[in-house]
Amino acid sequence: MLTCRGLQKRFGDLLAVDGLDLAIAPGETFGLLGPNGAGKSTTIRMALGVIAPDAGSVEITGRGAPTDPEVRRCLGYAPQELAIYDELTPIENLRFFAELQGLRGARLKERIDWALEFVALTDRRKDRVAGFSGGMKRRLNLACAAVHDPDLLLLDEPTVGVDPQSRNHLFQTVELLAKAGKTIVYTTHYMEEAQRLCSRVAIVDKGRVLACDRTEALIAAHGGRSVVEAELDGAPDPATNALGTIRDGILRFEAADAGEAVTRLRDAKVNYRALHVRRPDLESVFLELTGRRLRDA
Repeated sequence: MLTCRGLQKRFGDLLAVDGLDLAIAPGETFGLLGPNGAGKSTTIRMALGVIAPDAGSVEITGRGAPTDPEVRRCLGYAPQELAIYDELTPIENLRFFAELQGLRGARLKERIDWALEFVALTDRRKDRVAGFSGGMKRRLNLACAAVHDPDLLLLDEPTVGVDPQSRNHLFQTVELLAKAGKTIVYTTHYMEEAQRLCSRVAIVDKGRVLACDRTEALIAAHGGRSVVEAELDGAPDPATNALGTIRDGILRFEAADAGEAVTRLRDAKVNYRALHVRRPDLESVFLELTGRRLRDA
């Protein structure tokens, strides 16, 4: 559905995107993850045809480049910075964005009604957006991206700054869009979102793809070992000390899985009250590939 080949973009001395390649299949929910300044938003804007790459190409499969206005009609974009008008109502916002995409008459009304219902704003359709909560604005932002029924949706940090209930509703709307066959590119800083929603994930940094695969495969390849915490029952003996580190009555060590952890504890004759095994996840992969140093870029 979306193919990016050798994308490069420079802003002055900053090389924001450096030879980036992506191939996203129709119907796929694809996660684009990376630290601040990794080049995610620049990549999204090149995929939209909003900015031109210095090198490389973007193609919407079977249609052409997104710089063509007709090709761009099959795209929907929900930016991180809210792209809705506070002084307008949800109906007025949706009508504005739908008409920009050429919708008129009965089809226009049908899609506005669908969008309001889809993001649970029908009851607030005539209220000014200025009085909405952050979560309601995020839902309307997504509705405006989807109102013209695009085949490909690019969602840039769609849940930033919202409460847990709104975040869960946004998850459900993205899942419904995926079930309807839409292709979705999803950027986020929340690893649990990508792990829940995305069939495949690319981790990018400094404008390059560091790894791209299904979540399970990334975790297996880059997630490392499980972290085991055993709450000790009684004072530890020398054999217990040899397994790992002990602090405040808790023994910590790494193992491949829970089975290995139990075997090692049994062989060392460790008495414990409880055992906690924290398996590697997408956050483990992210930190392994991009580092743990704080970034303010």
